[in-house]
Amino acid sequence: MNKDVLPRRTAIWVFVAFASAYFLSALLRAITATLSPSLSWEFGLQARDLGLLAGGYFFGFSLTQLPMGHWLDQHGPKKVVLRFLGVAVVGCLAFAWATDFAGLLLARVLIGVGVSACLMAPLTGYRRWLALEQQQRANAWMLMTGAFGMLASTLPVQWLLPVVGWRWMFVGLALLIVLSMALMAWQVPKWQLTEPAAMPDSSAAKRVGIWASYSQVWANPYFRSLTPMGFFNYGGMIAMQTLWAGPWMVKVAGYTPFEAATGLFWLNVCMLITFWLWGWVTPTLTKRGYNANKLMTYGVPLNFCVQLYIVLGGADAGALLWALFCITSSFVALAQPSVGMAFPSALAGRALSAYNLVLFLGVFVVQWGMGLMIDGFKAQGFQEPQAFQCAMAVFFACCLASYGYFLKHKSDS
Repeated sequence: MNKDVLPRRTAIWVFVAFASAYFLSALLRAITATLSPSLSWEFGLQARDLGLLAGGYFFGFSLTQLPMGHWLDQHGPKKVVLRFLGVAVVGCLAFAWATDFAGLLLARVLIGVGVSACLMAPLTGYRRWLALEQQQRANAWMLMTGAFGMLASTLPVQWLLPVVGWRWMFVGLALLIVLSMALMAWQVPKWQLTEPAAMPDSSAAKRVGIWASYSQVWANPYFRSLTPMGFFNYGGMIAMQTLWAGPWMVKVAGYTPFEAATGLFWLNVCMLITFWLWGWVTPTLTKRGYNANKLMTYGVPLNFCVQLYIVLGGADAGALLWALFCITSSFVALAQPSVGMAFPSALAGRALSAYNLVLFLGVFVVQWGMGLMIDGFKAQGFQEPQAFQCAMAVFFACCLASYGYFLKHKSDS
């Protein structure tokens, strides 16, 4: 038995401590979709500004992904996540005090940097501190905690907005992060470098540098086959869920801001249930020969049908269609654990971090790119609803091309 495995009571408190931070990180990730009408009115933001502002979180998140695995292995989850969350506190306060778009954007990047360890840190710790049969359950419940955070960013934020305002809301979020840090400082064990076999690898990594240590990951054919879908399909799902689904409901489908927040709430309820169901059914499907490759091959085209209806339906594509978009996009989420299992354990952390980098760069590019395209089509004389539809059509074409690349190259893995 692994001597590092935590007693049940301690493991529960460690999970609660990490989950509290991941809940807040997911809330901060998605909150711009609900606040977009207020921020657009107060700062006079155009679509490209809104896309850049929302994407700033993911840009900051992406900056840390490659060194993250190295730091976690060297210093442990507790030390790394506490230092990063300190940056998130500064980012939330800076957002609350911002007086112009540049201040908002800088604060948003700081928030993204600050919460970038909130999932990778616990996953690193769980590999050592939990028994093997408990790790998948803990990982699935972490994702469900994130889904609860997304839920909290919709109707609850909309209800609080007229009561306290968005600025005091971010002050409150900063205080909640401090409480989460206190819980982690109290409950999460220190990291002991007790595996001598790992030391030569660590020294080698220092000699060749962090970037060069990822060369085997970038060169892997299976990793490359999934990269475009991770960038556009998976990154695009998060980009739409955390930003553009809300403005579409308001600008194209004619929803009020409250109706859009309600739609986003139920969309995130659907995603919570979807990931819960995936956690139940994937072991059975795998035993029957339906691995991630097969499920993505058969399932992703369902998402394309929904995307096509959204593009053509325009005003008829409301909250239900966007919920179906996210549900059918969840097939591409199966790629993430598949990437980890495609590499030996010594490379799994770097493989997952590299794929995370691809994913969140995709979110940043899609969020900003959609805004740029919407403004561009409006400048060409299109009405705003039609500009949204044209931008969505370009995104659809990128997703189709990425899926085609996956089909062509997946047999090389």
